[in-house]
Amino acid sequence: MPATVLNRPAPRPPVADGVIRRVLVVDDSRAQRRMLVGTLTRLGFDVIEAATGEDALGVLSAHDIDLVLSDWMMPGMTGLDLCRRFRALPRDHYGYFILLTSKNEKGAVAEGLDIGADDFLTKPVNPDELRARIAAGDRILRMERELTEKNRLVVATLDEMSALYDALDRDLIEARRMQQALVRERFRDYGTACVALVLKPSGHVGGDLAGSFATGDGRIAIYAIDVSGHGVASALLTARLAGYLSDGAPAQNIALEAVGPDRYRVKPPHAVAGALNRLMVSDLKSDLYFTMTLAYVDQATGRVEMAQCGHPNPAVLSPSGAVTFHGKGGLPIGLISDAVYETVVFTLSPGDRLLLYSDGVTECRDAAGRELEEAGFARLLSRNAGLGVETLAEAIAWDLDRHAGGQAPHNDISCVILDYRGPNAR
Repeated sequence: MPATVLNRPAPRPPVADGVIRRVLVVDDSRAQRRMLVGTLTRLGFDVIEAATGEDALGVLSAHDIDLVLSDWMMPGMTGLDLCRRFRALPRDHYGYFILLTSKNEKGAVAEGLDIGADDFLTKPVNPDELRARIAAGDRILRMERELTEKNRLVVATLDEMSALYDALDRDLIEARRMQQALVRERFRDYGTACVALVLKPSGHVGGDLAGSFATGDGRIAIYAIDVSGHGVASALLTARLAGYLSDGAPAQNIALEAVGPDRYRVKPPHAVAGALNRLMVSDLKSDLYFTMTLAYVDQATGRVEMAQCGHPNPAVLSPSGAVTFHGKGGLPIGLISDAVYETVVFTLSPGDRLLLYSDGVTECRDAAGRELEEAGFARLLSRNAGLGVETLAEAIAWDLDRHAGGQAPHNDISCVILDYRGPNAR
């Protein structure tokens, strides 16, 4: 007998307000089908009936069925066989399956559950029990569909986040290229001295900056800056600071002051630190701050004038491998409006190297979490004292990576190395 679709107008009681709306009744007994169809129609469901399992499969392939009520024992395809085939069908949502059994089939309930049946009703079916069983199934399907919808939203949200992260990652990679472009030369030869840089951010972009410029009066300025934090905001501030200390635009260099047309005079290091502090506190009004060491090296005498603003103590590496540290710490820039900075003076001998470095160097951790510290950095420098300045920069980066066991640095790493050759090097 072909499947029959019944759409009978009826009041819609609470049961039909649920998830289960379309029901398939499968029974080889026409009388049993008529009784179930009548009950279900009065409850407000759309009902389709089928006399065989084969007909039922045709209905299930053509219609979205929420609930299947199937007799267990039928000629040809049994209710168990139909349930097995039903579970194998591709469906957008879970479908509920109730097997109709006679009293002598109760021992096979476990088999039905294993096959995939959700519930059982004993024939002859009691209408109140049928309604209650459908209501229980409706609660299960409602939860399943709510979970499916939530999962769909989660997947969609994750897809959107993944797309955003991919776009952000591309932007950060480009930002890193642009930030690295701020340091146009990793090595500069000034004749009596040369300068090499080490820059290794802990993420895509970093808050460290190192560089050098000629002051125009026979001195070389070197600087190392470490902006608080490691994210995009730190990188933006680093980019702005690079402009304030650039020799490409002397009029914009905060360390230089004009004394005539195209003529500039360098300010003392402590005055530059004070100007940057006022800029941070009054003009930029940023929550960020930074540490810095700014040093001027006289190319003729080796005299060093230096302002240290919360940055690690600069190191001097002699040709013999001896390492000495200079400085008193000082206050970071951008924390205290009336901070006072001072200039420290010492002298380099020909062959000495002056190193300004960030705390990412001394705080570099090994696998056990132990930091390199100042003493460890001194040993690292002593081991590499015989190397040329460019090779020394590479050796510092290599040895720090080896100390960290190849793990990514916890902090940005930067170092500027000035190799003072002496006046006769000209």
